[in-house]
Amino acid sequence: MTVTVERPLGTAADPRSLLNADLLGRLAARIVKDHDIALPLAERIAAQTAAFLAVCANNTSQPLTPSKAIDIGWHTFILHTRDYADFCQHVAGHFIHHVPTDPEEGEHGTAAAARQRTLDAIATAGYAVDTDLWPEAADCSQCHAGCSDSPNSGKK
Repeated sequence: MTVTVERPLGTAADPRSLLNADLLGRLAARIVKDHDIALPLAERIAAQTAAFLAVCANNTSQPLTPSKAIDIGWHTFILHTRDYADFCQHVAGHFIHHVPTDPEEGEHGTAAAARQRTLDAIATAGYAVDTDLWPEAADCSQCHAGCSDSPNSGKK
């Protein structure tokens, strides 16, 4: 049996590789402007958002959830509609919808469990996890405060 590994085991890919330098710069600049965040941190947020979205692309089980910082990155990316749609098509083959969690829909475990499930998914996909950006899950119970990836949203 032959197994092909794209990168050595234990070596995580830099999520920046999911975005071209121009797009990473534009997203980071918008995060800096809108949220008064230093540029190096804004670049990390944009890159980690790309990793989050990449794992959402193939998520077919329980919902994944962004951290507060990644939610900022997701909202910022969505504002760049053409770039976001192109990214989704390239990474997922379909649009990755931003789906707020309605309180009436019930919970898929605790916020801590959702956070850990998301971090595990990012690591399993082979991307480096910037743990400083994931201290807790975003509050996903109000559309203006947070969101989740629904594994069934947008798929037919």
